[in-house]
Amino acid sequence: MAQLYKPPAERYSPQDKDSYNTRPITDSSFSYSTVVRRWPVILTNIVSTITDEIHKLSPDDPKLPEGKKIISQLSALKHAMGRNAVLEPIPDDGNANRACYNDALAETPEDEKRWFTMNWLFAECYLYRLLRSLFALTQHWQQYDPFFTSKVETYRSSSLAIGQLAGVVNGFVDKKDELQKDWDKPKSPMETDLWGNATDLSLLVDLNYADLQKLQAIGAAAQAEQAKHVLRDDLTKVWDVLKGMKDGRVDIVLDNAGFELYTDLVLADFLVSCTPFVSQVVFQWTIATLADESFFPDEKEELKRLSDRWMGHLTAGRFKLSIPPTTPLGADAGAANFWTTQYAYQDLPAMDPALLAELQKAGLVLFKGDLNARQPRNDDPGDEADASYRKLIGDAKWPTTTPFEEALGPLNGKFNLVSLRTNKADTMPRRYIAEWPPHARIVAALPGSQLTSSCGLQPGVAERLDKEAPDWRTSGKFAVISFAPKTA
Repeated sequence: MAQLYKPPAERYSPQDKDSYNTRPITDSSFSYSTVVRRWPVILTNIVSTITDEIHKLSPDDPKLPEGKKIISQLSALKHAMGRNAVLEPIPDDGNANRACYNDALAETPEDEKRWFTMNWLFAECYLYRLLRSLFALTQHWQQYDPFFTSKVETYRSSSLAIGQLAGVVNGFVDKKDELQKDWDKPKSPMETDLWGNATDLSLLVDLNYADLQKLQAIGAAAQAEQAKHVLRDDLTKVWDVLKGMKDGRVDIVLDNAGFELYTDLVLADFLVSCTPFVSQVVFQWTIATLADESFFPDEKEELKRLSDRWMGHLTAGRFKLSIPPTTPLGADAGAANFWTTQYAYQDLPAMDPALLAELQKAGLVLFKGDLNARQPRNDDPGDEADASYRKLIGDAKWPTTTPFEEALGPLNGKFNLVSLRTNKADTMPRRYIAEWPPHARIVAALPGSQLTSSCGLQPGVAERLDKEAPDWRTSGKFAVISFAPKTA
């Protein structure tokens, strides 16, 4: 087996009840609160969803007893989690990525492989792989998505932003000749893609409708307001890379379904329709719903025009899926299996050279999000876990002055890499700063970080942010755009 990368800093664990390297703002870290609150809420919501499905079944439906068994298993899992039970091996369910989890568990001392002691990254990924097995071992629920209802509800709640974005990107297409005279304006699609990530349901369990609308706000004023909350902005560097490409390829490592996926597609559409830089966008993981016309609302002319253009991109190969959309849940996806393992992306060069070689064909690889539940199909977050930012830096307790490139470990320099992330967890390496337009005045950094004078942070600024927005690390209302160039 290839040697895994060991970051010099230890990984986050639920044992970290207080935020690492910061003045405690809340009683617990994200990792700890995940075990005591977030995971139980997710399991409870799944139970509720399956219960609703069961109520629709007739008494003699063969799905009924299986559904009741799944509910019982979920309840037992929630109970075991609360009692800090040992993480059990994943049963033989015929699905991919079982051995990697079980082998790691077998090598871990018993006192370390419990819900409150296992490193958070492994436990998060393990949980969703375990959930996949509950459905995979049934006859009638194998392809069931327990998150479908919540995804649809959130997608519908996003209808205003979806319609507005359709008009924006259609306008870009109509005026693409004018855009080529000024490449500052086209930055907005990537900024929109960034804030689309703020609607991750698995992390923002308390997000209400008003918050959702605010996070998804479109328009110049909204973009300017959101820019105030970008703690690190490497967007100019990213555009410099794109402008140096000609008929190039961009890969997007997808983060979530619903509005987040929609903003990914908007960005991809802009790149292939409006610029001479990109002729193909490859989506790592599949977009099964893209091939389903019901995915696109067609009640409005702008949306119909948008969906027709996207289907044309797919047919012509300008949009490309990394694995076929017909791939069953849990099926072996070859090199793409890596995305749903417990491994940090720092281990990608050693663990999956074939996937690395594929990513190196792209002029830019864009990673989305924090860490969200996912199986090898992008439209189902009910299965194995994927990751973006947290896996990129190994979910380690890096000092806040650590350069982003250093935190990438062996992955650094392998290809041009940009990470779009809204802050929903503790992990934030590097000297993250915020710039308030229009004067680009630095206003924020991680409390407790040792910033050099070159950062330009004025005394008391970090303390002010702690006071004004004490949940800024985990609320999803602040963000970073981090770029690392290809060097090898």
